Amino acid sequence: MKNKNNISRRTFLKNSALAGALGTVGASSPALLSACSGNSKSKVKPLKEPGTYYIPDLMDIAQDGRELKAGIIGCGGRGSGAAFDFLNAGNGLTITALGDTFKERADALADQLKNDKGIDVPEERRFVGLEAYKQVIDSGIDVVIIATPPFFRPMQFKYAVEKGKHSFLEKPICVDPIGYRSIMATAKQAAAKNLCIVTGTQRHHQRNYVESYKKIMEGLIGEITGGSVYWNQSMLWYRTREKKWTEAEWMIKDWVNWKWLSGDHIVEQHVHNIDVFTWFSGLKPASAVGFGSRQRRITGDQYDNFSVDFLMENGIHLHSMCRQINGCASNVSEFIQGTRGSWSTANGETVIKDLAGQIVWKYDSEAEKINFKQTNPYVLEHVNWINHIRSNRPIDQASELAISNMAGIMGRESAYTGAETTWEQMTASALDYTPADLNWGKMNMSTFTVPIPGTKE
Repeated sequence: MKNKNNISRRTFLKNSALAGALGTVGASSPALLSACSGNSKSKVKPLKEPGTYYIPDLMDIAQDGRELKAGIIGCGGRGSGAAFDFLNAGNGLTITALGDTFKERADALADQLKNDKGIDVPEERRFVGLEAYKQVIDSGIDVVIIATPPFFRPMQFKYAVEKGKHSFLEKPICVDPIGYRSIMATAKQAAAKNLCIVTGTQRHHQRNYVESYKKIMEGLIGEITGGSVYWNQSMLWYRTREKKWTEAEWMIKDWVNWKWLSGDHIVEQHVHNIDVFTWFSGLKPASAVGFGSRQRRITGDQYDNFSVDFLMENGIHLHSMCRQINGCASNVSEFIQGTRGSWSTANGETVIKDLAGQIVWKYDSEAEKINFKQTNPYVLEHVNWINHIRSNRPIDQASELAISNMAGIMGRESAYTGAETTWEQMTASALDYTPADLNWGKMNMSTFTVPIPGTKE
């Protein structure tokens, strides 16, 4: 019987008010001048009418309201960061419960909260183990922040919604089609319960991206015809195994390097850039053809580079590229081409250019610093979440993120197998990354193999 964590996948592969202050326009641009000249043929046509698309509340601080008690599930680097982002987002906010697989992480965050915020989370409210999430959610909290390794997020989100908790979900929110379908079903249940679900795709709460989205919806680049997105950087962290650690303990401590826990970095990290394109275009991929390889990764069983051609549902193409290798060219940016011009975030600038390459709009980051006290998107996503909760306005970002998350899964599986993947095949696939012998004791590590495209294994 084949272990279902092996890569034998051929069988299943057969889916704002201050905008003026925040932007500058190149007055000499021919495209802009013609757009304002009264010539009906060159008049800018909006992609969507104002009021028909969502713009988040990016206030410096969340509106006041009832006290919100939060529980943190996953107390590592991102969970600890999210805890403080939540507390810095407004007044009347506190943390009353912590949960992590490992006691030392829960204790470390408890110490940080005590020292930096004067918040005391006693020992009896620090829960430890793989079931700690249930204890956190059942402890009397109002909201939950889920920042465990991505594999665990669908089941933890499901339990949170069953218990009626507003949830903040770090990205990505699933690693395989089983998790995707769970997220989509749970998001529907959350909507039925009028819950507020916000995700850690911080670009949705980053002022230059939100202003860019508005400009593109206003029609400044015309109809979107394609794009390229990148996350190329040096190698991420890793943990070498200590003799006292079990297999499961090591993998969870080193989670960012294992397919079943992280989804590989095209899903775990590059989802941010893919998400920008699916958000701005409103499209999901119809199919994907990708390739990748493992060159210099030290631990784990995943790749360290991917390149994917996505065919979107309306026939345009998105090129996706990501790499985590030391000593190579870095690039974390997005580019979108339209019929009237292009938008780009390369080289630290957010600009729109006409077809002649002239800048017609540029985001003014200096004006942002003058006009706003809070410019950290990691805090602003919590500001928006709290505003929705306190004003009783349900929001569902989980099902939106699930689209870009599934795109990453499609690209990954195409690279792993060498086959084309489609939206229909992947969203219906039985592919499940859960290790067949997942337990806290001895596990068969020979099943965690690096995929070889063009083979059956």
